[in-house]
Amino acid sequence: MADEEVTREGMAREEAARESMSREEAARESMTSGEIAQEKIARAIQEKLREIEERECVKILYAVESGSRAWGFASPDSDYDVRFIYVRRPEEYLRLDPKRDVIEWQLDEVFDVNGWDIRKALIHFHKSSTTVFEWSRSPVVYWESPWWRQVYEAAEGYFQVKPALYQYYGVAKSTYSQFLLGETVTYKKYFYALRPLLACRYIWEHGCPPPIVFEELMREELPGELRQAVGELVERKKKTLEGDVQTPLPRIQRFIEEELEIWKARAGEKAGEPKKDWQALNQVFFRLMEMWRGSYEVIYQRGY
Repeated sequence: MADEEVTREGMAREEAARESMSREEAARESMTSGEIAQEKIARAIQEKLREIEERECVKILYAVESGSRAWGFASPDSDYDVRFIYVRRPEEYLRLDPKRDVIEWQLDEVFDVNGWDIRKALIHFHKSSTTVFEWSRSPVVYWESPWWRQVYEAAEGYFQVKPALYQYYGVAKSTYSQFLLGETVTYKKYFYALRPLLACRYIWEHGCPPPIVFEELMREELPGELRQAVGELVERKKKTLEGDVQTPLPRIQRFIEEELEIWKARAGEKAGEPKKDWQALNQVFFRLMEMWRGSYEVIYQRGY
């Protein structure tokens, strides 16, 4: 009887495995060629993350897509801007010769992969850096450890309106000055000016980090008379290569110029908020150190 039960259990497991494989095959058959390509890219990125962990002796807490692929207006030849936040072993933070707080892993025509140490990320959260807030809200997540949610819950309260307005205004102003004053422009640069200006509008109205996806910002913040023109520009951008040059678009150009004047003034007039203390960020950093010494060490050994 015991042998019969073992046999039945083995047959049941085999049947369950076959059903699982059938479901995976059916799902794959329903995928478009573009979706299959994206799945392969995602697997390649996750393999790179595992390689980084092994070679650098770190644990990646969070890894996302940044840039145009996260914002929703990637060109056919856009690269993959992978950003990650990692933690080292506790003793590494006590060294007299500290290691760099960034890992620059790969930069080529396909991948741009680099990451920040958790200590650097927490310091930038304290500054209300829009960079780390954007990474934390990316719609394309390649990896999220069980403890990242604790990190962001501790950090999200450090967002402040005035520094965020200055940072987004600065990005838009720099893009406009460097890339949008010539006789020809690349459509990509319009979005690098439009998106931060619409982010300023959102922050001013809601007092919190803006949406990452450009079309969400456009629906909420772009004046109706410009929405169609910019929507068409989004579709054209998706079909043109990164370096393709075009003639300037006067209507969109004027909007950018007007918004730059508005947000320069408003960022300057906005009263600054009191700086929060470091307590919440210190506590989450200390917890990460404790986790590494305990169950965190087990997860590090197992990988993903």
